[in-house]
Amino acid sequence: MYDAELVTYLRHISSRETAVMADNRRVTASRDDAGLQIDPEQGQLIALLLRLMGARRGIEIGVFAGYSSLWIAEALPPDGCLIACDSDAEITQRARADWARAGVADRIDLRIGPAMATLDAEIAAGMAGRHDFVFIDADKTGYLDYYERALALLAPGGLVIADNTLWHGRVIDPDDASADTEAIRAFNRRLRDDERVDLSLVPIGDGLTLARKR
Repeated sequence: MYDAELVTYLRHISSRETAVMADNRRVTASRDDAGLQIDPEQGQLIALLLRLMGARRGIEIGVFAGYSSLWIAEALPPDGCLIACDSDAEITQRARADWARAGVADRIDLRIGPAMATLDAEIAAGMAGRHDFVFIDADKTGYLDYYERALALLAPGGLVIADNTLWHGRVIDPDDASADTEAIRAFNRRLRDDERVDLSLVPIGDGLTLARKR
């Protein structure tokens, strides 16, 4: 949405990215799937919101190389806890290493396996209504199911954060009927009409939806 020169200025004048975060992002940038990672501006906004909320406990669905987890964990108090869900044991080894370098590994509980199983286990363990936030950034066809579990797990006033809700502009491409695009469209429509939440889709990065449970 912005040209490279303006993005450079924005990051120079505003960024609070730590050295570990910057290193993590640079290493990931060389990968073919680097687009799976959030932008620094998104991470910084999420961290600010979590600090404003006084968040202590939450869930991340989709860890990848651990960049977003760094932002989230840094925003939590020393006794805070982030349950980080991912199915890729290999890429998350680098995430673990960077969490340790940043001194936040003790705040992150990495759960390798299907995220839905982790969410259902949290509900079964009596954790419904006890989380402050859920960040969704995983398989797009799973977004609606993740969202419903998130609402069950959140306390009133808790926050659902969902990435990629503008989906590189494909949401408005009438010729794109792919499963992922249709899933994001359905997710956006569901939240638009959901009276259980207060809502804002923020045009930052690839679109960041914020939904506060009423």
